[in-house]
Amino acid sequence: MDLVIRALIAFFFVFLLTRVIGRRELSSLQPFDLIMLVMIGDLVQQGVTQNDFSVTGALLVGSTIGLLTVFVSYASFRFPRLRPALDGEPVIVLEDGKPIDRNLRRNRITHEELAAEARLQQFDSLADLRWAVLETNGRISFIPKRDS
Repeated sequence: MDLVIRALIAFFFVFLLTRVIGRRELSSLQPFDLIMLVMIGDLVQQGVTQNDFSVTGALLVGSTIGLLTVFVSYASFRFPRLRPALDGEPVIVLEDGKPIDRNLRRNRITHEELAAEARLQQFDSLADLRWAVLETNGRISFIPKRDS
């Protein structure tokens, strides 16, 4: 039972850590992908080489982390009100060609990074854009202005 409790505490610590680090830093991985890869590898390794040498301990810890990941994913799917806390929400970082400094600062994105991302997506200037949205996966979506 001690292993399950330690796995629970470690899981929620790493989950909180991924939320604090922010989505731009983790943009290549979803937080739960990172949790699964890092924690299962580390916890199974600890079960094999540290104080608990049992295969049962390693399987118990790996199963606990896997089940918690599935549970959190299912809770996000099943209960929409939990989604903002579990997955985050998209953030508008540019409106009508003007960067929203408060949202950029909160997500630690510079004007230069925003402009560079726009250029990577084939937009010449931020002034050509209606919206830029920092998505929950860490990528920035750009919506161009419509010619009327």
